[in-house]
Amino acid sequence: MGKILEIYRSSENCPIRTVLDRIGDKWSILVILILGEEETMRFNELQKSMNDISQKMLTVTLRKLESDGLVHRRIFPEIPPRVEYNLTERGISLLPHIHSLSDWATKNIDGIRRSRAKSGN
Repeated sequence: MGKILEIYRSSENCPIRTVLDRIGDKWSILVILILGEEETMRFNELQKSMNDISQKMLTVTLRKLESDGLVHRRIFPEIPPRVEYNLTERGISLLPHIHSLSDWATKNIDGIRRSRAKSGN
């Protein structure tokens, strides 16, 4: 078996499955795109920009992205506390790849929808 296949064979050692498991949910890529555009945002601003995400789901998403070193959370010692989020260098380095995926999706969504309609999915 080739070296590349050996890397991807084991789920615990597979880099692509590990990364996609984290950012492949409904919200993570959107959070990264928004923070890439706006640079720094407070929690409520971020939530308002994503209309249909719950407070709990945004909190979970931000914590996961923070634990992977993609998002930085800064707490200001004020009353009430102010919290701001921005992308880390690692998060910024992911942006061009997400933009490429976003461009591809935009160009292909009509065809994908037609294919799904044909297959009944």
